[in-house]
Amino acid sequence: MTSTSTALTALVLASLFGGEAIAQTPDSAAASRPPETSSDGGQGLPDVIVTARRREEDAQKVPGALSVVAADLLLRSYTVNTQGLSTLVPSLNYSSANPRNTAFTIRGLGSSVVAVSQANDGLEPGVGFYVDQVYHARPATAAFDFSDIEQIEVLRGPQGTLFGKNTTAGAINISSKAPTFTPEGSAEISLGNYRFVQARASASAPLVDDKLAIRLSGVSTRRDGVISDVKGGDHNGIGNQAVRAQLLFTPTESFKLRVIGDYTGFSSNCCTQVYLRVGQSQRAAARQYPALAAGLGYTAPSTNPYDRVTDIDAQLDVSTSEGGFTGIADWDVGAATITSVTGWRFWDWDAANDRDYTGIPIQLTQHIPSLQHQFSQELRVASNGEHKIGYVAGLYYFWQDLKGEPISIYGPTATYWLLGPASQYPQNLLDGYGTDGHTDFRSKSYAAFGEVNWKPVDRLTLTGGLRYTYERKSGTYDTFVFGGLATTNTTLVNAKLSILRPQTYAAKDNDGSLSGRANIAYQLTDGIMGYASFARGFKSGGINMSGLALTSTNQPALATAVVRPEKNTTYEAGIKTRLFDRRLIFNADVFYTRVDDFQATIVDSSQTVALRGYLSNIPKVVVKGVELDATALVTRTLSLRGALEYAHGRYADYPAGPCPLEFQTAATTACNLTGRRLSGLPTWAATIGGDWAPEVRGGAIVVHTDTAFRSGYYGDPSLSRYTFIRGYNVTNGSLGFRSNKGWEVDLFARNLLASHYIQNLTIQAGNSGLILGTPSDPRTYGVTFRVKV
Repeated sequence: MTSTSTALTALVLASLFGGEAIAQTPDSAAASRPPETSSDGGQGLPDVIVTARRREEDAQKVPGALSVVAADLLLRSYTVNTQGLSTLVPSLNYSSANPRNTAFTIRGLGSSVVAVSQANDGLEPGVGFYVDQVYHARPATAAFDFSDIEQIEVLRGPQGTLFGKNTTAGAINISSKAPTFTPEGSAEISLGNYRFVQARASASAPLVDDKLAIRLSGVSTRRDGVISDVKGGDHNGIGNQAVRAQLLFTPTESFKLRVIGDYTGFSSNCCTQVYLRVGQSQRAAARQYPALAAGLGYTAPSTNPYDRVTDIDAQLDVSTSEGGFTGIADWDVGAATITSVTGWRFWDWDAANDRDYTGIPIQLTQHIPSLQHQFSQELRVASNGEHKIGYVAGLYYFWQDLKGEPISIYGPTATYWLLGPASQYPQNLLDGYGTDGHTDFRSKSYAAFGEVNWKPVDRLTLTGGLRYTYERKSGTYDTFVFGGLATTNTTLVNAKLSILRPQTYAAKDNDGSLSGRANIAYQLTDGIMGYASFARGFKSGGINMSGLALTSTNQPALATAVVRPEKNTTYEAGIKTRLFDRRLIFNADVFYTRVDDFQATIVDSSQTVALRGYLSNIPKVVVKGVELDATALVTRTLSLRGALEYAHGRYADYPAGPCPLEFQTAATTACNLTGRRLSGLPTWAATIGGDWAPEVRGGAIVVHTDTAFRSGYYGDPSLSRYTFIRGYNVTNGSLGFRSNKGWEVDLFARNLLASHYIQNLTIQAGNSGLILGTPSDPRTYGVTFRVKV
């Protein structure tokens, strides 16, 4: 650990007992109410209202681990997407080689963190992603910028009872700002280096007295790429735009209907990786990167990833969009509220990649155009107010259809790089050789659920909930090959098929399962609550939608078409406190999670020529740890936040895992990874931040800072020492002036200390030993002007 990291860790630990950080701020809009008055007449931290149990309640009364990031903190920290959110919430880990391959985990669980983790359309995430109560089935939609957000709740541990659909590891619950009957509006523009331009605007107003209101909002973000191309231009830029329109209809005091339409688009010359390092396997030296590159006279433009330079020789482009409509109806019938949530959404994706990430023409075309549609309907009834018995019950239906077209074409040096020199193979054998085809994945989910809170005596609450889910999935995969050298030679034909092969198969999976949770909570004092809980989560089986793994005889392994359901069992105990006249919130929890048949995308390292990702079950994974978080109102104008997570994750049973690069030979099939670390999970993660707003004539000086630390972790499930990502910390901040007249100007900086770290990495296809990585963004800075009316 570096001296900087050591100092940061010490600072976080100290802050946890003198001020802390759950990402809840006293001036946050999340509470939607003024600060509470303390016993000495001052103002303390306000209640933070959440919907973690599908009804509004104080976060400190929810007997479970959650983090809340409100609108004001999102604004101050320049957090515009889920990647930035992980800086504020230590238990949330984010990886994204490109938007399609977005993967996020909570406590190390949810999705496997390899570059191909979500390219397999049959694998659904274990962290549920919800926007305005609607589940988003594709993790790629979490890569878009946030637009007009009220608050974000990150719920840790299985949430299957009430949130259901694939929440074995947790849920990200996002709420957008609703229309108001009081006219309001805001606008801002930010300018920065790398030609960064971001514009935001929102407005809300009544259309018909207190019966109908409208809200319109939008955001547009542009930034040049941060990776330079030696042939000219740049890569990994940002081009994002989002719009949202809402209507709120309140014909009576007891009924309201909210209708939301939204669209988000992303277009950029994204996303490439750069040379990180070269690993050495047990294969013949002539088939490893140093010899292969030397044979072509190739030299990487830089061996320092933080030079951020590339020489890729294939088209690079991302064009993706998503959007839909949501209808939320709430009917207060006195003792309870009946809620209906209807959602229809689409996701459209296309991208061009240089899959070998070098200037060597190995693979010239690789992309998977995809189009997804989904529909969901939820009907709930929830009790109102605080009573001896409270309840939530409901029914849920979900449907999705996802079509893809996997396209891949190899170039003139593919034969040499993947198969061998001219003495063994004609060097035009793979030139123009490719695959095309169609995939179609469909799923339906039906569920009934209920949860009851019972207070047998004052201060004691017992909670029990069950959910039965039945899911039907089907998938078809049909691809053909074309091009390359026309030959009938059996050896050459088999060599081509070892790179790409036609495959046609269909698979189905029907699963039903009961999940649920039990909880006991005791309010020791008005400001201190302790709780213990047990939860069981379930994720139905997955269908492999990226081709089947090969057997030792080079035949498809049909058993890999469907993976078994995933079962999560979690035990948790914690304490929540609100102390010192509401000036300090301090929460702590311990947890133990066992996952049986953990679903993951595994890279098939047994093949001597190409790395392929396919679905697999890891027999048993265990994660246990401790989480601390706090918020402190030090003075009326100074608040501090902090959070710390320690997580110990292991493959408890994994006798046939992928082999680390350093142990691979031409005959490698599998390696025993039992007892080894869970990939993608830092042992330590922490964040600390603060806001200071001293008053001056005409307004206030506004100062914000946050810094996040993560210890090292493996960036690939094979746990090769060459794929270890070193720990790092990143610091952001802003300084500005807020006028009493409603305008504000700020100077901001992201990655203020220009920290160097790797966001994600990839083992180059072909098992040459070349490791590519996405370097951290350089220091970015600029100015923001905003106005609010």
